[in-house]
Amino acid sequence: MGQTVAEKILAAHAGFDAVHAGQFIESWVDVVLSNDITAPIAIREFEKLGVSKVFDPARVVMVADHFAPNKDIKSAEQCRTMRTFALQQGLPHYYDVGRMGIEHVLLPEQGLVVPGDVVVGADSHTCTYGALGAFATGMGSTDIAVAMATGRIWMRVPETIQIRFFGELPPWVEGKDLILYTIGRIGVSGARYKALEFVGPTVDALSMAGRFTMANMAIEAGGKAGLFGVDDKTRAYVDGRALRPYHSFEADPDATYAATVEIDVSQIEPQVAFPHSPENTRPVSQVGTVPIDQAVIGSCTNGRLEDLRVAARVLNGRAVHPGVRCIVIPGSQQVYLEALREGLLETFIEAGAAVSTPTCGPCLGGHMGVLAAGERAVSTTNRNFRGRMGDPHSEVYLASPAVAAASAVAGRIAGPEEVL
Repeated sequence: MGQTVAEKILAAHAGFDAVHAGQFIESWVDVVLSNDITAPIAIREFEKLGVSKVFDPARVVMVADHFAPNKDIKSAEQCRTMRTFALQQGLPHYYDVGRMGIEHVLLPEQGLVVPGDVVVGADSHTCTYGALGAFATGMGSTDIAVAMATGRIWMRVPETIQIRFFGELPPWVEGKDLILYTIGRIGVSGARYKALEFVGPTVDALSMAGRFTMANMAIEAGGKAGLFGVDDKTRAYVDGRALRPYHSFEADPDATYAATVEIDVSQIEPQVAFPHSPENTRPVSQVGTVPIDQAVIGSCTNGRLEDLRVAARVLNGRAVHPGVRCIVIPGSQQVYLEALREGLLETFIEAGAAVSTPTCGPCLGGHMGVLAAGERAVSTTNRNFRGRMGDPHSEVYLASPAVAAASAVAGRIAGPEEVL
């Protein structure tokens, strides 16, 4: 019987020739990740285990990105706990303010994740690395503590849903629109504890940025992981960055899937997810008149250089609506620097947007863009649950960088063709 990509990666890491969906395995891991919110809990549990050293300092990554730069005393204490542990353990991949970026932008950029890896992180959007052909998934901080100590995890092998995209992408439709459309179609629990395998000629043509966006939001469909095949684009991204050799995996032609979903992208418009769920999607032409107070462009979903280029293309020579706050957050220091060199930051500032140092900030309602009661934001982030970005009576609408930038200009949710 053939195997899916997820099954092949997990079999290789469990020491088996093959595994099957539903099987419980013990797997070694290539990377263990945590951040300034989740690391302190993992550290506390790690210390209870009675071990003094992590299994491999080079495989344990910690990033201060959620409440950093520190927004208050409590966040400063959280970051200090992580910083102290990282220094004591001699972790070479500890990223603090000035070096850090949003973790799921930073790790691939730094070559810390490669195809064929098993990656676990104390953050649900760890699934982002599936864009590189890695099995990457989020876990609780207690599980992460054990992984830091032993380099191993246990897991039930997930079933896989194959999502096949075909057709030519219409103008302004990108990876964010494809994943929002998919979530709207299968629902936020449509892939619960399943791996999503994205295939087809359309995804083959997608840039790496688009693939990262789609893999990032697999969790918004309930997915355990979201995976792409490894092709020349993947290798072009990885080669020259990778800190170690890698081995990629392909699904067998006779692999067994829980379901196959076919999507003709030629019929898709830019998508907008209405409050208070990522599955509450509709095409931008059917949004109606929805005034906004804030537009956020960035996050681990859409904070890469390509995303900023799209937003700058829309904002160039235009002005942010006087009733709107537009916040642009590059996903890493490297993205920030490249955007600076290309003149993108100048475009944003001249348009009337604020540009921030890399941080998760507003995505989780932490800082740098918290919403007041009754306010609406259109955001390139990944979740729009009630109270996600601030007051429980605020509203978050999810969209692509193109739609977010156009909405910032229009003062209401709008597609880019309306303002260009």
